[in-house]
Amino acid sequence: MTRRAPARIPRFSALDHGWPDFGPAALMEPLMELPPANRLLKLPPYLFAALRKKIADKKAQGVKVITLGIGDPDFPSPDPIVRELVRAIDDPGDLNRHRYGCDNPVDELPRAIKDFYKRRYGVSLSDDQIAVTSGTKDAIVQFCLGVLNPGDLAIAPQPGYPTYNIGHVFCSANTHTVPLRRENAWLADFREIPPEAAQQARLLWLNYPNNPTTAVAPLEFFREAVEYGRRNGILVCHDSAYSENTYDGYKAPSIMEVPGAADTAVEFYSLSKGFNMTGWRVGCVVGNPTAIKALKLVKDNIDNGMLRAIQFAAAKALDNLEALTAPINAVYQRRRDMVVAALARAGWPVDVPKATIYIWAPTPEKYNGSSAAFADDLLEKAGVVVTPGRSYGVTGDGYYRISLTYPDDVIREALGRIVEVAGK
Repeated sequence: MTRRAPARIPRFSALDHGWPDFGPAALMEPLMELPPANRLLKLPPYLFAALRKKIADKKAQGVKVITLGIGDPDFPSPDPIVRELVRAIDDPGDLNRHRYGCDNPVDELPRAIKDFYKRRYGVSLSDDQIAVTSGTKDAIVQFCLGVLNPGDLAIAPQPGYPTYNIGHVFCSANTHTVPLRRENAWLADFREIPPEAAQQARLLWLNYPNNPTTAVAPLEFFREAVEYGRRNGILVCHDSAYSENTYDGYKAPSIMEVPGAADTAVEFYSLSKGFNMTGWRVGCVVGNPTAIKALKLVKDNIDNGMLRAIQFAAAKALDNLEALTAPINAVYQRRRDMVVAALARAGWPVDVPKATIYIWAPTPEKYNGSSAAFADDLLEKAGVVVTPGRSYGVTGDGYYRISLTYPDDVIREALGRIVEVAGK
């Protein structure tokens, strides 16, 4: 009897799909080469991963690169928060301090979230309206996994935070984009959403104060959003990551202030930017109890919560919000004013943002509205990295984003290089 040779599996080359080569081909031969899931091939290159690669490539060429691209605070979390972390992690009386955070949650954190929403917005939250999360980037994707089915439709702003669409892709759902326009103060115009999209959509993402445009929204806009969601059976998801980074006396409202908002809305709140706690990974989602329950079920199955010491520290932060965020915002406001003044002197006036940690500026005329051409020129000729608006969607083209999360002298040097190159 002739023995049949086993079927040959077609060779998959990771390099063909832009994946890293983990070693010499000879060493890889014995391994099964498994292609990635199709959903990963649908993902665009992640914005900040691409920026980091460009920076690394330039540094490898010996260029002194200055980056103003990534919104990651350059000075420490406030001392009271750090001291509370140290106290909690070193507390011999807390026998659960090193154990799973989900099995040993800290009562103080949901209590602090309730107190914050009541004190700041006059909103009363119940336990079933709160989910503690590891920041909001993770929570956005986890939330999508809890509420979207394959083939579902969700609506996201453009320009906008890329993670909304990424969450949809991981669920095999689809994205309909609603354009944000300067002539409408970068507010979503719900009339631009086609009736057929509104009929199919399950989610609508909003983000104010807005990344990348720095726009702010009045409470009346949130009333309109809640009514739109109720009328169309769409859950409105408000990303409030920059609510604490405000200037000139401005205070950002919450969508939860709208009467009945919890019937048709959730809000994502993060401590990352307001408290300089990006690496701590702590936040919450509040609102519609059914949606919160779905998110908690996802979290129960794929993560184990955060370290108890971080939960204690987050509660300390929320309890002392006003005192802790004021010095942080003073730094960002000083840098905001410095950047706005420098661009104005160069003949490039920009809107002065009331909130966020960014400047959203039009590209100089010589680049004919191409934010990518402007960003590439700056990196190539000046060794300066800014984020092109096109990275946030086609309607972001013609603008670029400067992050204020870098030391004053670094920002000042970068501005000098920008003017020298782009002002010619």
